[in-house]
Amino acid sequence: MTGTTSKRRAAVLGSPIAHSLSPVLHRAAYDELGLKDWSYDRFEIDEEALPGFLADLGPEWAGLSLTMPLKRAVIPLLDSVSDTAACVEAVNTVVFTEDGRRVGDNTDIPGMVAALRERGVEQVGSAAILGAGATASSALAALARICAGEIVAYVRSEARAAEMRRWAERIGVEVRTADWSDAARALRAPLVVATTPAGTTDALAAAVPERPATLFDVLYDPWPTTLAARWSAYGGAVVGGLDLLVHQAVLQVEQMTGRSPAPLDAMRKAGEHALAAR
Repeated sequence: MTGTTSKRRAAVLGSPIAHSLSPVLHRAAYDELGLKDWSYDRFEIDEEALPGFLADLGPEWAGLSLTMPLKRAVIPLLDSVSDTAACVEAVNTVVFTEDGRRVGDNTDIPGMVAALRERGVEQVGSAAILGAGATASSALAALARICAGEIVAYVRSEARAAEMRRWAERIGVEVRTADWSDAARALRAPLVVATTPAGTTDALAAAVPERPATLFDVLYDPWPTTLAARWSAYGGAVVGGLDLLVHQAVLQVEQMTGRSPAPLDAMRKAGEHALAAR
């Protein structure tokens, strides 16, 4: 939505939110695009506070970025949701249209695909996913677009395995689940997507093969992870969490401002500078 209001607002919501790099990325885009009347903030909002926050927003609001735990909680509060967001039941982007509608989307999934494409990964014969949380479901949806063969998800429990199979059925892709105790096998896949919290994959670093292919580690702080550092030292290609964060933010900026293309390089540099200062 571009509208006629001169002052425009956007923000990222979540809990916790103080660590979010989204304000840095979006503000860098506004500066580069010459959007002097645009602002982007962060708000500590949980599921209970979300309905009231949305109800109080005025016509100056263009959009919202959402992080945990709001990606699913926001869905009943929206007027429509894109097919991309619906397939994983997760909205990370809300755009307010000129007629006042709230439209939800998920830019994590195309952001993952774009981040991989930037590093030359457009199609793979098979892939492995480490983890089975919310980010893993987005990874599964992204892999559905670029993986021609088997996808194996390495998980810690049968409950997690069942959850991944349910996501695969919704998305329309086949996935085989394996126990986390065998996760070292994942590292031999043409593409490995690590979606677990910080420290979880550290013990796997010793199992990195001599000629690793591509690792997509969705973490960005701390960076590099132990696994990513070992992978890179062995000559493998590494796509990091900042790559994902920037590419999904590019799509958010384009949707919220109506300006395209968003300044990818300026946003990435701003993110790198902010992380280096931490």
